[in-house]
Amino acid sequence: MTLTLTGWMLYSMWVVLGFMGLSFLLGLYKALKAGSFSSTLILTYLQDMLFYVFPLFLISNMLSLDPTGFVLLIAYYLGALGLVLKYLANFKK
Repeated sequence: MTLTLTGWMLYSMWVVLGFMGLSFLLGLYKALKAGSFSSTLILTYLQDMLFYVFPLFLISNMLSLDPTGFVLLIAYYLGALGLVLKYLANFKK
């Protein structure tokens, strides 16, 4: 199996990774401004990659196993939308 993100799946992954990057940069800015930089910021970013982005890649790899062709697509898009909403809520805090 190979990783194939096509069409809107690729764009949604870019959006998710963009929001993750913005969250990281905002946290880095706040930590440097407060003078309290620690490794937990980087570890949190890596944990988000493992817990949130990696399952999206797994779902995209399992698309060939879906006989209907849309069940896993819906799961992928709902996961990506959930991540975007999560980061938007974190920005609001």
